[in-house]
Amino acid sequence: MPEGNSLNLVSGVLERLNTALASGDIPGIVEQFQPDCYWRDLVSFTWNIKTMEGRDQITSMLESQLKAVGPSNFRLAPGEPETEADGIAQAWITFETRVARGNGFIRLKNGRIWTLLTVMSELKGHEEPKNLRRPMGAEHGARTDRTSWKERREQESESLGLSEQPYCLIVGGGQGGIALGARLRQLNVPTVIIDKNDKPGDAWRKRYKTLCLHDPVWYDHLPYLPFPDNWPVFSPKDKIGDWLEMYTKVMELNYWGSTLCKSARYDEAAGEWIVEVERGGETITLRPKQLVLATGMSGKPNIPKFKGMDVFKGEQHHSSQHPGPDAYRGKKVVVIGANNSSHDICAALWEAGVDVTMVQRSSTHIVKSDSLMDLGLGDLYSERAVASGMTTWKADMIFASLPYKILHEFQIPIYNKIRERDAEFYKRLERAGFMLDFGDDESGLFMKYLRRGSGYYIDVGASDLVADGKIKLKSNVDVAELKANSVLLSDGTELPADLVVYATGYGSMNGWAADLISREVADKVGKVWGLGSATTKDPGPWEGEQRNMWKPTQQDALWFHGGNLHQSRHYSQYLSLQIKARQEGIPTPVYGLQAVHHVA
Repeated sequence: MPEGNSLNLVSGVLERLNTALASGDIPGIVEQFQPDCYWRDLVSFTWNIKTMEGRDQITSMLESQLKAVGPSNFRLAPGEPETEADGIAQAWITFETRVARGNGFIRLKNGRIWTLLTVMSELKGHEEPKNLRRPMGAEHGARTDRTSWKERREQESESLGLSEQPYCLIVGGGQGGIALGARLRQLNVPTVIIDKNDKPGDAWRKRYKTLCLHDPVWYDHLPYLPFPDNWPVFSPKDKIGDWLEMYTKVMELNYWGSTLCKSARYDEAAGEWIVEVERGGETITLRPKQLVLATGMSGKPNIPKFKGMDVFKGEQHHSSQHPGPDAYRGKKVVVIGANNSSHDICAALWEAGVDVTMVQRSSTHIVKSDSLMDLGLGDLYSERAVASGMTTWKADMIFASLPYKILHEFQIPIYNKIRERDAEFYKRLERAGFMLDFGDDESGLFMKYLRRGSGYYIDVGASDLVADGKIKLKSNVDVAELKANSVLLSDGTELPADLVVYATGYGSMNGWAADLISREVADKVGKVWGLGSATTKDPGPWEGEQRNMWKPTQQDALWFHGGNLHQSRHYSQYLSLQIKARQEGIPTPVYGLQAVHHVA
């Protein structure tokens, strides 16, 4: 955290805020905010994930929500004095509503609130069983009808989904579904997670053998159970797979492997979903009240349609199905695409002695891993950050406290430094013909990820192979057609090929809603992901939050959950609280339900 002297500026603002809140004085509340202000709320005031930009939007939200929410007791978090840096006073805060307790982070500019983050931390009366509330485990005393922990757990596993219906069904058992399942377990929400793979972690195990996380370990912890201190900085896929399998077991999740979701429809009259799943050769009907699609941002392969795909005699598959390089030694491979998966696959193929060509159809943002770790993540997610007292929770909250509307302004200077530091690296790539970009507004990787979820590569070595010509490159071209034994490009180049890999990314998650529920429902909820920034592949209008993620959608009782490990960890808390409130019949007046501007 920035350092500085305690100024009591935040305390004064919070006192005035509490006075205005107590009397329902909305103009008095809004007066505490700068004209150019941002209030980002995660569930606590809006029962939504919503950013109010400017005083008018804050006024509208308060007029709608203040009476029902009943907020009070805004104060500095215990043991966390306010600080000041570069003219900005800031502090950790706590507060309450009628039904919940919350935390937040506040920044003041010129003595008024510039940015405010408010998050729901727990529901009153439904706190997680941790710390002083943790279960005893052992039952002291003697009685004749005693059952063990193991026996009770086995009874639950055998009944939930069969003789007893889950309140929540999570479709997708990757890191997102598992993280959410763990949160719901602690809130005592009966939940079943289903996945087509046999075991938790198989979605990682079945990918190409060199796959590993490009995000560092400090960024990737799961809820409740962080990675040990000697865990690798960049987790290999099989270690992640084993960790997810272990995590699912020790967190006692009801995980149905080898289970295929065949269809789902919402019964409006009954207020529940009717979901047909196939498990062990048997069709089972589940009737959950809440349905979560945790099928992954990178779960619906985007497979292009090129002329001649039916003519090509070699092998062709999407990058998600790529088994690794071993079967292609001595062969010629063409990889369509130039982002993370393409670079990983091309590098592994080159290492195996394969003649591999990368086809780059549009520009890519490249950032060296070391530079990203140091300049982009180091203050929040690194050993350096841990040593300075930064916790995962604090890092997540600080990152969440920066409104998306102005986040790029914080990112541009970082990527300017990276571009300066690695200038020779970028020159080498450009000399090789590689098309580079830093995003439409030069704001780099995180904004590209948040806006479109694609268009970048975190370099862990493949870029040098491209720059040196070891991975062959054809850039600024498209595929004209596939022939029997080759790929014809738009510039007339013909590339002999035994294998074509389509490293062409993934479609919107609402494609899963179309497959499992209906196209009508998919169009009703609209596109998933993106901010409406009007940048490449993120069409406007501006929406201010990730479309449809972790929050109510236009379809009752349908939720989307996913993202990287950081997002799966952080936002699973707020999605679990929304689901728990509905289970308990707590009123959840949603403010600002997202309008649908794009269906795919």
